[in-house]
Amino acid sequence: MFKRLVLFVVVAAGGLLVLSGGGGAAAPHSPIRALAGTATASADQHRPWQTSLNIALEGTATASSEAAGYPAANAIDGSASTNWCSTQWTGSVTVDLGRVRTLDGLGLTLAPTATTALVNFSAGDDPTALKPIPDATQQSAPAGEPAYWPTPNGRLRARYVKVDVTDNDGTPPCIGELRLFAPMPISTIPDRGADLSFEPQEEAAGAHFTDAGAPGSPLQILTDHGLNYVRLRLWVNPPPGYSNLASDLAMARRVKAAGDKLYLDIHYSDFWADPQHQDIPAAWQGQDLNQLKNTVQTYTESVISAFAAQHTPVDMVSIGNEIRNGILWPVGQVNWSTDTGWDNLTTLLKAGVAGARAANPPGHHLLVMLHFDEGGNNTDSRRFYDHMVAAGVPFDVIGLSYYPFFHGPVTDMKANVDDLATRYGKQIVIAESQYPWTLANGDSTGNFVWQASQVSDGYPATPGGQVSFYGDLLSIIHEIPNHLGLGLFYWEPEWIPGVGWEPGAGTPNDNLTLFSFTGQALPSVGLFESPLHTCAAYDPAAVPCEVPNGASSAPYGLDDGERR
Repeated sequence: MFKRLVLFVVVAAGGLLVLSGGGGAAAPHSPIRALAGTATASADQHRPWQTSLNIALEGTATASSEAAGYPAANAIDGSASTNWCSTQWTGSVTVDLGRVRTLDGLGLTLAPTATTALVNFSAGDDPTALKPIPDATQQSAPAGEPAYWPTPNGRLRARYVKVDVTDNDGTPPCIGELRLFAPMPISTIPDRGADLSFEPQEEAAGAHFTDAGAPGSPLQILTDHGLNYVRLRLWVNPPPGYSNLASDLAMARRVKAAGDKLYLDIHYSDFWADPQHQDIPAAWQGQDLNQLKNTVQTYTESVISAFAAQHTPVDMVSIGNEIRNGILWPVGQVNWSTDTGWDNLTTLLKAGVAGARAANPPGHHLLVMLHFDEGGNNTDSRRFYDHMVAAGVPFDVIGLSYYPFFHGPVTDMKANVDDLATRYGKQIVIAESQYPWTLANGDSTGNFVWQASQVSDGYPATPGGQVSFYGDLLSIIHEIPNHLGLGLFYWEPEWIPGVGWEPGAGTPNDNLTLFSFTGQALPSVGLFESPLHTCAAYDPAAVPCEVPNGASSAPYGLDDGERR
């Protein structure tokens, strides 16, 4: 990520079986856990609580009626931007999960063009004899805003779930997404990460971060909320204060002390590298392909060795950042229109992989990623990875950037990852992603996202929209064929005003963070946790529950073994 070309925009069942007990609830834990200076085996050992993912994706949907172009399947396709619509002023959608499943909650996003609607949920094992779900009947649901209903005692056993919807102004109702949440261990999502490369610079600039009023670093706060992996970018010789080897080594010690894994994103450039910029470092200028190949291998080996030497080994490495158009231009540049440059690129990539693996400590598992940026473009993704496979580049992970305001709708991302998993049999990670919590601006630098037309339908530019968006993405990743979906990395959740994209500049990212402009944790810091619990943490008595728009200064309550 970092599209400098857009920086300078000016912002303006035969029944219902309810099980007693708290099996679907989250185990209690401190809002912010103090992290010692010694490494732990795994941060997950401190997280016995669960998440909740939407398993409606595994089911089939039928409806009482379907308006042309708005089928029932749209209500459970993983995207709140696609709609089912009735042909009448009232209607219903029934989801068949294929077998009896355990649910700990329900979610619903009405189409943003609708008005509020009256909704009633029922469930059971026999579609002809469904029973009302307690506390989920005669409910008023908002238009275009995600809403949640926990099931009684956190456990509901049913095969069929039905929602009846009556639009309050007499027009045909539309559903963007109907969600049926199943409780799962948080480790179901293996890679729960964020790029925290700017954390040391934010601290140096005097930024302060809090969660529910308690101070902590972004690393501490996010780790407490389920993060287990940190991504750090590496530049060869950047401007003073920006991510170089020394600062990354220092940050890696924090990461490992928190019990988290380390993903190193090597840019092979002195500063930002992406599809628009892949500049050869100044110290490497003038080298031909063979010389650059040796330099890339030697440099990568020295970098990986440095992390291993301080007992913070790299767990995943990307050989280049968003390398759709190659690396180390012009030597390693790809021309898509003439389909040339691939041989040079793959030669350099192989050298990077060889260097990384040569320096990896014996017995340590290192994953090698090739990082492509267009996460919603299956045609280009196929073309790129076909070249990589044909050339024999040895890699383990397909890494994709997915920003809906750059890369298209959620449905395109879903189609792409499902196809790539089937086609290549490689593990898949969303290596970068963001979504806005506001359209306001925290400094004088224009933002990447500043107008309503850039916001995806069904996902408002609010912390609640962020929670809903990432709940849907994680549910899609969980459903990637052959269990090849590893997880995702949120890009720079801590990049609040105070640190510029270059010296003397501001941040185009301050409304795409997981913290307010002044460093307060937003509800979306819980993106890897259950959206039901995240919502209930702010107002346990609200039915339905809607995630608030701002940060909270009140600490979470810990009642009955459940995080509220």
